[in-house]
Amino acid sequence: MKVYMYLFAVFGLLLAASFGWTNLQVRALASSFPPIGSFVGPEGERAHFVDIKMAPGRSGPTILFLHGASGNLNDQMVPFAPALRDNARLIFVDRPGHGYSDRVGAETPAQQAERYKILLDDLGVEEATIVGHSLGAASAAAFAVLYPERTKGLVLLAPATHSWPTGVSWYYDLAAMPVVGQIFTETVLVPAGLQTLASATKSVFDPQSPPEDYLDQAAISLVFQPRVFRNNARDVVGLNEFVQKFSSRYKEITAPTIVITGDADDVVLASIHSVGLERDIPGAELIVLPGIGHKPEYAATRIAADAILKVSR
Repeated sequence: MKVYMYLFAVFGLLLAASFGWTNLQVRALASSFPPIGSFVGPEGERAHFVDIKMAPGRSGPTILFLHGASGNLNDQMVPFAPALRDNARLIFVDRPGHGYSDRVGAETPAQQAERYKILLDDLGVEEATIVGHSLGAASAAAFAVLYPERTKGLVLLAPATHSWPTGVSWYYDLAAMPVVGQIFTETVLVPAGLQTLASATKSVFDPQSPPEDYLDQAAISLVFQPRVFRNNARDVVGLNEFVQKFSSRYKEITAPTIVITGDADDVVLASIHSVGLERDIPGAELIVLPGIGHKPEYAATRIAADAILKVSR
């Protein structure tokens, strides 16, 4: 009995130490990568965004960018701000529960699309081109279905938008659980995640390599904030069920649409998602990039930027 009590006490001390270390690391992350934009909305529903307006005297379309899983607004801003800032007004937003945006009441891609509509309302934008990468493409497509009058064009990059036959990584399932997920993200996640971040990022970019300063420029480690990772996990775990039901509505999309995917993308299979979008969205144009992986916005920035301008005209 004493042995069990001793082991239990040791386990408790290890958990407490890990919890304390996690808190220190989370504070360090927030200090290293503070909010860089503005906030709008009530407490619990605030959106954190960067609004890059065109120079005085210039005019152009407005483009809203939605990042994918495990990301934040920096992930799309790094490649697209330099490429498009002279031709359009660019709005980059942390999806609900990611980066520094609040989450309450925005669990599904459709509910998140409503938040983007509210953001555009607050900014006085009547119509925008919506650009979504990976999991963010599900919200972009939902926006185009739900708010056709607000959607000037639609560009979906390496999109995750249709049902697939396999599951998701075990750590997403674990982190999405109510109680166990909180323990996992408050203790084990940060040390394990930071140790494997570089290799995980490389696997997302494969067969390309990420830019040398990508992790810092895109502030990717913000995903290891326990709150953010739990939200991220719920997004990933819940996506398949959502698209099983919602993808039947893609045929309602009327905005000009371009889908861009790489034929070497092993993260999101083009044969299911991108081909499915070309089939389901009337008039959608599919661009398949030879030898490109899951990050076409980095590997083929000019092609993606030209597609965005094309549907925005």
